Amino acid sequence: MASITFENVGKNYEDVSVIKSLNLEIQDKEFMVLVGPSGCGKSTTLRMIAGLEEITDGKLYIGDRVVNNIHPKDRDVAMVFQSYALYPHMSVFENIAFGLRLRKMPKDEIDRLVNEAAETLGLTPLLDRKPKALSGGQRQRVALGRAIVRKPSVFLFDEPLSNLDAELRVHMRAEIANLQKRLGITSVYVTHDQVEAMTMGDRIAVLHDGNLRQVGTPLDLYDTPQNVFVAQFIGTPNMNILTFKVSDDGSELVHPDLTFKTPAEWKDGIIERKGKNVVVGIRPEHIASSDEQDWTNTAPLKGKVEIIETLGHEVVVHIKMPNEEKKILAKMDVHKVPKVGEEVALEVNVDRLHVFDAETTNRL
Repeated sequence: MASITFENVGKNYEDVSVIKSLNLEIQDKEFMVLVGPSGCGKSTTLRMIAGLEEITDGKLYIGDRVVNNIHPKDRDVAMVFQSYALYPHMSVFENIAFGLRLRKMPKDEIDRLVNEAAETLGLTPLLDRKPKALSGGQRQRVALGRAIVRKPSVFLFDEPLSNLDAELRVHMRAEIANLQKRLGITSVYVTHDQVEAMTMGDRIAVLHDGNLRQVGTPLDLYDTPQNVFVAQFIGTPNMNILTFKVSDDGSELVHPDLTFKTPAEWKDGIIERKGKNVVVGIRPEHIASSDEQDWTNTAPLKGKVEIIETLGHEVVVHIKMPNEEKKILAKMDVHKVPKVGEEVALEVNVDRLHVFDAETTNRL
């Protein structure tokens, strides 16, 4: 059993708190992704699992064992770093076998494990090459192979694809996710790229300023973000975030450029905030022209097109409303693109709004 449990775990550097009372359970054989902006504490969290950072407060379990004071080599974890950290003078075979030789494993067993890992990763034809003769993706596979042969209880990945080009990153993230499923090893993967997180993780833990903001499946985070930070961080393009005033009777949400009838699912939370402000989130795909959608509950939105981003399969249009400084983003049909400077009349899908408390920024 290789579950990982953080129980009120904190990490301080002198008077600076990097991780604040983290409570998180990573299940056995799960692929958990830690995601967040630079400086949020995700790599520190990973290094605490590895034993490379001491824990200031709380308890960290791997399985049923508290590992706070267990040496890294005795934790049965294997880590893949952002840098490949390969020995340039050694062949691929020797790089993969290096850790096994340090453990004085029999030669026959080393040969078997290295060849097995090389076959899994498609490295068999490259075993005699030196790292300088490999591409970036091949080097990353060697780093993975070095971790696989350990047959650890836990895999730890610290932004392993950051040094690769965009096309190779897409290929490698699929390889890593498939490999984890085949091996069935509990894995924790750190990235700042929310697209990587959404496509790879069984569940995602979103960190911000040392706090766990939300944990759930990719769709949980996308469909029901629990606060404004998660709402804006998860999803490309970002969710539109606007401030609305609740009408005195709670029946409407009012913005100088937009008015929504209070959706039924939000009625209880909004009634309590009559006359106060709330924050409303609108995904770009929930804004469209009337002839592009068949939504039953809509509200009109008018504005001027300022920027057009053509992505091939879709177009992201930046719209300036008359009384709002922030531009509204809308995903539109690539064959029905308005022109820059054109006035557009669009519809918002009111049934897909997200509403947050203006003070706490938490979901109502």
